[in-house]
Amino acid sequence: MYFLNETVHQFFNEAWEVLGSNDEQRISDWVSQFEIWGPLIIVGAMVLQMFMFIIPSFLLMVVTIIAYGPWLGSGIILVAIFTASTIGYGVGVNFGTPVIQRILGEKTEKKITGFLEDYGFWAVIVTRVSPFLSNDAISIIAGMLRMGYWKFIASTMLGILPLTIIIAVLGQNNESMKTGLIWVGAISLLGFIGYVWWDRKRKNKESVNH
Repeated sequence: MYFLNETVHQFFNEAWEVLGSNDEQRISDWVSQFEIWGPLIIVGAMVLQMFMFIIPSFLLMVVTIIAYGPWLGSGIILVAIFTASTIGYGVGVNFGTPVIQRILGEKTEKKITGFLEDYGFWAVIVTRVSPFLSNDAISIIAGMLRMGYWKFIASTMLGILPLTIIIAVLGQNNESMKTGLIWVGAISLLGFIGYVWWDRKRKNKESVNH
């Protein structure tokens, strides 16, 4: 349809240009004009950005709150993240394993899988809640490494919830929102590093005692 229909061609060209502009207000105004279809465009953009990186997921979240308000916007964000994460996980499960084994080798792949089994739940939460970390590919990686789906989706939603709340509450004040996100991201990241350090120290101590 993109190549055969001029209207479709123009729509996708405009969508690509607007979504790639990183202009929050411009994206918000563009999405709002589609009324009931707007949320579906948000969900679709959230899925596409995992593979095309045309727009950061964090920016899409801010745009959603600006366009639809804190309550409806938060609901749309959670649905979009759930949908995108599930699709990304499925891609990783069905197409990812041969690729990651070819890149890392079977031995290294098993070590990473073990690490994800030990810390995957908290690792996904930290990746989702921290604005410092890129979480675009976390769903595909979790699928690649065969992290349990329900464990993955639970950690994804738990991680994205505080980030969504902060954006919903402080979305109209950029400076306050940035400060809040920095604190949440830093605390969650430091907490995870501390947990990994403590857990490894505990395991080393147990191995020495045995």
